[in-house]
Amino acid sequence: MPSPLAAHFRDLHHRHEVLLLPNAWDAASAHIQARAGAKAVATSSAALCWALGYQDGGALPVGELLSAIRRIVRTLAVPLTVDIEDGYSDSPEEVAELAAEVLRCGAVGINIEDGTAPSEILAEKIQAIRSRTGAAELFINARTDVYLRSLAPEGPEAMAMVKARTKDYASAGADGLFVPGLVQTADIEQIASAARLPLNLMLLPGLPDAEKLGRAGMRRLSAGPAVFLSAYAQLEADTTALMAGEGERIFSRALPFASVNALFAQ
Repeated sequence: MPSPLAAHFRDLHHRHEVLLLPNAWDAASAHIQARAGAKAVATSSAALCWALGYQDGGALPVGELLSAIRRIVRTLAVPLTVDIEDGYSDSPEEVAELAAEVLRCGAVGINIEDGTAPSEILAEKIQAIRSRTGAAELFINARTDVYLRSLAPEGPEAMAMVKARTKDYASAGADGLFVPGLVQTADIEQIASAARLPLNLMLLPGLPDAEKLGRAGMRRLSAGPAVFLSAYAQLEADTTALMAGEGERIFSRALPFASVNALFAQ
């Protein structure tokens, strides 16, 4: 039997209401997002890497990832899903062990991507993860980078590639399909209708609003690194104000100290 959080997270993908996932990078950001109404929280691989002092793109040590997950879930009451990039290994067995560790840390879902590799590689990893973690405990969101990395020309070729990869990943045991870079409503409708999996998109400029996306067939919308980039733009602005002798301005938009501290009361 899956845990209550795992079952709840899975159910959130099959409701009429679109699942809106803010992307966190540490315990404070995850808790603030949950307090703001998020029904679940996801990590952004880029944001988590930057917060820990690494570039995005496979550079994050696995130990750092697992430690970050433990800190986030220690007091978080809503489900957490974790971006594990490509699994940090070419070995399906090693990737499956990482997924099992993520599950043991308290997360209930993962994102795992194909990047520029052939779909067979990710399909083998998904199959190994599913075999290792069981049928329902871990939600596996398979990310294909066909649109994000322009792996095929936009139009019929890209569409055909996404559909073929979706079939491979669903057959391997994936629970969801993540297609970052997809923004055109007609393409979203076509992929959503063809996929056997709940469709996840990433927030990007020019993307229709969540209500329209829901009507087009999208079931889950992730913020990606956008929240981190916005927050750190504010950090840069506040620091610039402080260095200019205008630090008083910072307090006009700051969260109350006691309010944030209370997030971590035991």
